Amino acid sequence: MQFSKVLRQWYLQNKRDLPWRATKNPYAIWLSEIILQQTRIDQGLSYYLKFIKAFPELENLANASEEEVLNLWQGLGYYSRARNLHSSAKYIASELQGKFTSAYSDILKLKGVGDYTASAISSICFNEPNAVVDGNVYRVLARYFGVSTPIDTAKGKKEFKSLAQELIDPKDPGTHNQSIMEFGARQCKPQNPLCNTCPISNSCKALATKKVNKLPVKKGKVKVRKRHLNYLVLKTAANETVLNKRTQGIWTNLYEFPLIESEKALDKNDLLKHAEFMKLVSNSTFEIDFFNCDNSIHKLSHQHLFIKFWTVSIGQSHLKTIAWKSIEKYPVPVVIDKFVKQLKNNCFF
Repeated sequence: MQFSKVLRQWYLQNKRDLPWRATKNPYAIWLSEIILQQTRIDQGLSYYLKFIKAFPELENLANASEEEVLNLWQGLGYYSRARNLHSSAKYIASELQGKFTSAYSDILKLKGVGDYTASAISSICFNEPNAVVDGNVYRVLARYFGVSTPIDTAKGKKEFKSLAQELIDPKDPGTHNQSIMEFGARQCKPQNPLCNTCPISNSCKALATKKVNKLPVKKGKVKVRKRHLNYLVLKTAANETVLNKRTQGIWTNLYEFPLIESEKALDKNDLLKHAEFMKLVSNSTFEIDFFNCDNSIHKLSHQHLFIKFWTVSIGQSHLKTIAWKSIEKYPVPVVIDKFVKQLKNNCFF
């Protein structure tokens, strides 16, 4: 319990002033946790504020359209988080009469919610003694207790969860959980941890054995898949273009320009001979040019996307078109949003 007490004392003196820390409203806490999954606080804060302003209550989020939600989420990545958030909001509003469930086991049933999020919400909002284990917690526990079990294995996850659960303060689990996460983010940092000012350095096994930079341990790296995406940006004589709604993949339900994906990079001649390109222009007269875009390589956790944008000027298209000026109404991946802004600066439309 001394471990928890010291971290809580450190937290009360060093915690950042963040809006979701001023409330125990489960909707606000849930929203913050979903936004901050795989996202740094300095990036996620602006999105949290936008969402709270647009949807101050859970019912507001439940009643919004998916396109509204995805538009606000645009640029944050991992769009399945937004779709799951919206789906769960509708479920709570309709099936639970708008009341956020208070039990860990029930919170865990919400779409897109795992052990970490359910533990955070149940401990902070409902005082249930469920320990959180995220990247920051793994790091603090691995270093302080000298645990070398890989954190990306089933054995490691079970071991660290058990250890975290043993340490939690049952009288104030919410503060305990926030303390250890904040401590990992600001004191026991991944690189250049502040060991000289650490309140628990005297009993830290990693520091004593000079293994601070070796813990926590990961078993292996995930193989990165390389993909080549060729976007065809149509411009008709009436200043219209074509957008398609994705039905699968990481950008499900977002909009994009007609796409040709290839196993290797394509040049202009390759494109002109491609069957999908010929279907797109359908024997019409056209002009095609490569647009040199700033974001030609988009790196995701498991994928590297090599992206080319090709502008295709054509009299009219046999496909369903939209006015270029209306494109901002559609939620699009961040790579396309950046391209559109760059394209406008170059006066293509």
